[in-house]
Amino acid sequence: MELGLGNAGAADAVNLVKNGSTASFMADVIEESKSVPVIVDFWATWCGPCKQLGPALEKAVKDARGAVRLVKIDVDQNQELAAQMRIQSIPAVYAFKDGRPVDGFVGALPESQVKQFVGKLAATGGAGPSPIEEALAVAKEAVAAGDWDQAEDIYQQIAEHEPENADAIAGLARAALQKKDLAAATKRLADVPAAAASHAEIQAARAALELAEAGQKAQGALGELEARLNLDPNDHQARLDLASALFAAGERERAIDELLDLVRRAREWNEQAARKQLVKFFEAMGHADPLTVATRKRLSSILFS
Repeated sequence: MELGLGNAGAADAVNLVKNGSTASFMADVIEESKSVPVIVDFWATWCGPCKQLGPALEKAVKDARGAVRLVKIDVDQNQELAAQMRIQSIPAVYAFKDGRPVDGFVGALPESQVKQFVGKLAATGGAGPSPIEEALAVAKEAVAAGDWDQAEDIYQQIAEHEPENADAIAGLARAALQKKDLAAATKRLADVPAAAASHAEIQAARAALELAEAGQKAQGALGELEARLNLDPNDHQARLDLASALFAAGERERAIDELLDLVRRAREWNEQAARKQLVKFFEAMGHADPLTVATRKRLSSILFS
């Protein structure tokens, strides 16, 4: 995809660094990263390390001369987005490419490491895809088409060449989950190298495993859970368990409907358990998944109504 980097020297710095929000996240980050890599800096005005990291990030991005963009998200003003992205400590930095997170770190880094981080990401935008990147793209297409056998074969070949490739490890774990082989998925994720533990795809696979484990426990009681709700629509635990079972069975829309209903009925119940479970659904499905995007809007309309 043409990035127009030949004219990057004249790029307006305002276009390279911008303040983002929950409302603009899809356009500023997900869609923009399909054309040029985007770095997202989650920060707050009261955060000392953020004040150290922010200028270093901005300088490195401007020095990259248009090869990468920076979007700054104030977590205090965008709490729902921060929760959905599972931001637990700031500054937190995510790098997005082709609509998905590919790298990141937490905490303030020395300027030299910040420059290296930005430079590495910028290089991915201008060069053609490597064979591994091409293979990952094919695997992603296979997953989207529901061909998990092909995807698993590709992920396995990638893992043979790059045993610590986080995307391949996560893909193999998800392939195991598709076969209802929770033990294999657990083993895959137990062998994740420390350096890849915080990778977005690994975290998403872990979330999917947790949901599958919870759903497996509840699936045998589907009839009982539905009967309990028929008797008492305010049996919140039954509704939460039913949502987990439905999600594990692949009935994502029904599972989401049950959780949204629970948020409407008792959003504060069990320390906002329904909202937290929805966030876990988002992570397992992927933040760019159309159902995730649609559900976020529905959830926001409930929370802010």
